[in-house]
Amino acid sequence: MSKFGELIENSIPVLLDFYAEWDEACKGMHPVLRDVAAAMGDKAKVIKIDVEKNQELAEALRVKGLPTLMIYKNGEMKWRQSGEQDANTLIGLIKEYV
Repeated sequence: MSKFGELIENSIPVLLDFYAEWDEACKGMHPVLRDVAAAMGDKAKVIKIDVEKNQELAEALRVKGLPTLMIYKNGEMKWRQSGEQDANTLIGLIKEYV
């Protein structure tokens, strides 16, 4: 959990993608997140978190639906939503916090 604190204590926005390899919607998000990361460059971070390997964290954050996306900045959650999103929506959301 302390590593998670280090991840989100960032002055640039951090988009977290909670996913599972077996979930079709999560698989569909892979190219979208690549596009978001490419578009944002060093203005934001995109981090994928496998819920199977990080069950304790997923439970602590009450991740129920997949994929679950969250934006953190300076250790504070700014936005959260479950389900697929398109790249333009995510880029727009992240830009609000840059």
